[in-house]
Amino acid sequence: MAEKYAVRNLRLCTKDCLCLYVCPTGATDTENSIIDVAKCTGCGACADACPSGAISLIPKTYPPQQPKTDDVVEALRGLIQSKTQAETMAAQLPGALSGAVEKSSRLMAEDLCREAGFMLPQSANTKRFLEMLRDYPGIPLEIVENLLQTISFNESTEAEKPEQWKCSVCGYIHEGPLPQDFKCPVCGQPASAFVKIG
Repeated sequence: MAEKYAVRNLRLCTKDCLCLYVCPTGATDTENSIIDVAKCTGCGACADACPSGAISLIPKTYPPQQPKTDDVVEALRGLIQSKTQAETMAAQLPGALSGAVEKSSRLMAEDLCREAGFMLPQSANTKRFLEMLRDYPGIPLEIVENLLQTISFNESTEAEKPEQWKCSVCGYIHEGPLPQDFKCPVCGQPASAFVKIG
């Protein structure tokens, strides 16, 4: 059996404090309510006694990730493409819900990339980091340039961010240039009702 230690989810804790009376080492009795890992023996008595299920046992070391067959990796890549398409479609729709779908699809795609065994975040931070690597001695410049040209970064750096306009009536945010004949897709206000915010 793997060596474990106890952790307490403070949001679930109902302060019944039964864990204090069953812990043989006093690991649960702390000022900040966080179980003292150094004292915890992983016996599980506190988790068994907790009436709110706020204490769990966590392994100290996790087993190595199992290798994936080519079929599994191919299926993961198919799911990644599906999530990327969902992100692209949601990005074209107005509203907070579509923004949430866009971001959650991106996060799920990144998790799937990690599971498929291939991951380089496609963020503005990654782009800045790769650009910074150009100046380091001994870095293979052709590989860095290839990554910068082939990765489709999904976030703009500050210099590349499109301008943003906010409707002063309903709060709708428009990205990009604001034509004179533009009308708010939510409340129908003209371009004169928009204020530049970025």
